[in-house]
Amino acid sequence: MQRTAVARRAEGRAGVGRRQRGAVGRGRAAGRLARAAAVVGALSLLSGCGLIGGPQTLRGDAPDTITVTSPMVEQGAIAPQYTCHGAGKSPPILWSVMPSGTKSVALVVDDASAPITPRAYWIVFDISPDTVDLQAGALPTGARQARNSTGKVGYDPPCPAASRHQYRFTIYALDAVLHQPNGTRLKEAWTAIARDALARGRLTATAEP
Repeated sequence: MQRTAVARRAEGRAGVGRRQRGAVGRGRAAGRLARAAAVVGALSLLSGCGLIGGPQTLRGDAPDTITVTSPMVEQGAIAPQYTCHGAGKSPPILWSVMPSGTKSVALVVDDASAPITPRAYWIVFDISPDTVDLQAGALPTGARQARNSTGKVGYDPPCPAASRHQYRFTIYALDAVLHQPNGTRLKEAWTAIARDALARGRLTATAEP
């Protein structure tokens, strides 16, 4: 009788342990699924109809009101010195006055014709709202750069392999300073820019193989 009671208590403790381990396992699995869903959701927004892939930013109230121009564009094409066929230095970009409430400005350069999107060539953020341009091969004081799709920090000069590609230079007015470090990851920079976007403007130009 004593051995039977001891055995029952042992079996009870084992059952509790199995239930606890099962609950922990289910919690971990749910956490992994939630993280995976968040990543998939972010990537679907960043491509397709998201921050750079389509006509809208992640915030639907960010109107297309900023005018973006550049002397690098020659008859609709990017001048060779700003591509892999030349020096490959970052291009000059100019934009109109920012709307009221702008705390910082960001630039995203992407390839609208890339077979795999998003394909980012340059992300600059924490530009002063008083700044109205980027000079060729230079950044204004205080501006930072994120990693591009190659994993490197800075400007990746366009270099299409087989056919003409279309590149988008999009300026964003943000209602916050991002305060992210230089070299921040591409997705983190995109997500922060999309979250804080007040308005935007876009310049489109092509490059040849």
